[in-house]
Amino acid sequence: MSVHANTRAFEKDIVTDFQSRMSYASYLDLDTLLSAQKPVSRPEHHDELLFIVQHQTTELWLKLVLHETLAARTAFDDDDIGRALKCVARVKHIQKTLTEQWSVLATLTPTEYSEFRHFLGNSSGFQSYQYRAVEFVLGNKNAEMLTVFESDRAPHDLLSRLLEEPTLYDALWRCLARMGYDVPRSVLDRDVSVAYTINEDLLPLITDIYENNREHWKVYETFEEFVDLEENFQLWRFRHMRTVLRTIGMKSGTGGSSGVRFLQKALELTFFPELLAVRTEIGR
Repeated sequence: MSVHANTRAFEKDIVTDFQSRMSYASYLDLDTLLSAQKPVSRPEHHDELLFIVQHQTTELWLKLVLHETLAARTAFDDDDIGRALKCVARVKHIQKTLTEQWSVLATLTPTEYSEFRHFLGNSSGFQSYQYRAVEFVLGNKNAEMLTVFESDRAPHDLLSRLLEEPTLYDALWRCLARMGYDVPRSVLDRDVSVAYTINEDLLPLITDIYENNREHWKVYETFEEFVDLEENFQLWRFRHMRTVLRTIGMKSGTGGSSGVRFLQKALELTFFPELLAVRTEIGR
């Protein structure tokens, strides 16, 4: 079937009657989704819609990141490394989309943002509970963060639960221990409610796996996938910081943080420190 007059023929089997059928719009609940953008500026500023859509789409992607990361943790609990890595691979693609998305918000100039920023009150991305949940699952736990959500029970309950649960990294090491690897007890018995910090006792095991990777290929591959995960997260943090710097300079954040200075500190945080530290050990 050829195109005529730059118009495709409307095929006879295309469904058009949705009185009793599920449609695209009903499946996705588009009425709800597309009515969720509610600018607060008065008069309504043209660019506020961009600001809202940017953050709402980020939250949707974070929902999927959390879904897949928790599934990866469960897979490690079930000693199914292949299934865990499938989830991690999907997260990595989402991370790339999230990072590239900052380029859209960067089209908002300082002048444009300043014309409606004051309408936002103290609302801030700092208050994204899904972002904190992802950080918690990956290992950057901080009980003080829960205070931000004390007036919102559901997010507070979620973060409280994740605070007490093992991280994705904990699940990996427990899986490897069950496989027969000599994982130190200090790793397996650590307090999972605090931020993960480097454990030098792990470096000999990790170094051996890297230097003899043919014998430990699946674990070696898993380590590199985790390094990708961390690197992608840091790239997202960096683009976030640079976008904020480009848009508001060194002003304080609407949520009360020091703004760019606070975001710069996040670049010093790490999820899987031994997997980076081992680079120094290899080949010595």
